[in-house]
Amino acid sequence: MSVSDKVKGLLALCGKKQVDMAASFGMSKQTMGNKMNRGSWSANDLAKAAEFCGCKLAFIMPDGQQIIIDVEEKEKAPGE
Repeated sequence: MSVSDKVKGLLALCGKKQVDMAASFGMSKQTMGNKMNRGSWSANDLAKAAEFCGCKLAFIMPDGQQIIIDVEEKEKAPGE
């Protein structure tokens, strides 16, 4: 199963639509469709998809420890 298939599954589980996720990413539905077709997902994209569905992206160690991958902080404007 590809990463895009897993993202589609996540959307189905949380009852949200791809077009709404595109809007939350600030991109057109066509651009989101291209991302899905190409499977071009960065770690930040996956964290944003998880956040959109109300969950988190994480590495889970065999002992149960988790390392959460958060959405990158927005870059500060010069002078901030």
